[in-house]
Amino acid sequence: MFKALVIENDEQGYRTSLKDLSEKQLPDQDVTLEVSYSTLNYKDALAICNKGPIVRQFPMVPGIDFVGRVISSRHAEWQQDDVALLTGWGVGEKHWGGLAQKASVSGDWLVQVPAALSPLQTMAIGTAGFTAMLCVLALEKQGITPQHGPVLVTGASGGVGSFAVSLLARLGYEVIASSGRASDSDYLINTLGATSIIDRAELSDPGKPLAKERWAAAIDSVGSHTLANVLAGIKRDGVVAACGMAQGLDLPTSVAPFILRGVVLAGVDSVMCAKPLRQQAWQRLAELVDGDLLQQLTKVIPLSEAREGAEQLLAGKVRGRLIVDCR
Repeated sequence: MFKALVIENDEQGYRTSLKDLSEKQLPDQDVTLEVSYSTLNYKDALAICNKGPIVRQFPMVPGIDFVGRVISSRHAEWQQDDVALLTGWGVGEKHWGGLAQKASVSGDWLVQVPAALSPLQTMAIGTAGFTAMLCVLALEKQGITPQHGPVLVTGASGGVGSFAVSLLARLGYEVIASSGRASDSDYLINTLGATSIIDRAELSDPGKPLAKERWAAAIDSVGSHTLANVLAGIKRDGVVAACGMAQGLDLPTSVAPFILRGVVLAGVDSVMCAKPLRQQAWQRLAELVDGDLLQQLTKVIPLSEAREGAEQLLAGKVRGRLIVDCR
């Protein structure tokens, strides 16, 4: 038997509870792991608290990230006692996720934990840090270097944005952070390394197809009018890595930034990202992430408090990463 957070939706209604399950109830996948840590992401919180159509089938164990030790494997790449991590691939939505003491998944979805990172640190990074790293790689792929000029990060106080600011700063970029929380100025500049801050209201309303050239590149997790205004303000031959839709799925812009300034819009998908790119991103994270900063931004809670943690996350009472100790 093992404990798992389970979401059910039947004639008794939608509910999330901590339950005892048997290994026979695990999905029939080729690798089973003893989960050490999972995390609480915004998507997890929406699912746990029934605040969005995240879960595709029931019952569901939420948790889109986890790290653990392999206890059985029919997959050629994984052996007993290997330590592996997982982000994405629809776990916690279509497939049982990591908010449990055991998980069974496809070995193709797993990535080896880099030697320079502890299991706890991988979950302190989680999907948020992984997505931010993919965005940085997208800028680098297009040739953007610190010498090209400032890089704008929207949603800078959020999970992806915070990591993006920190990673870019460590790589030597001048980082302009867009945030709607005035109280986060000290955090963004003195803790994460941003050079300056602009209010998100400056970008969130409808704008013009083209504006003054201000940024060499940008990482956007907001979408909608914000992304349109970001594109309008990118310098010639600049790049925008887009990874989120906090403001909306729409993109009310024109072709002007693309055909008059040669701007590149690079989409970043962290869920179905190919394994070689995943491995590259995690290796770069192992090289770049500040372990002391991770510790400052991390709070660890037991699996029994995951439901309460999800509620606090949705209420905006959490800064940094909520790691769930599943042991």
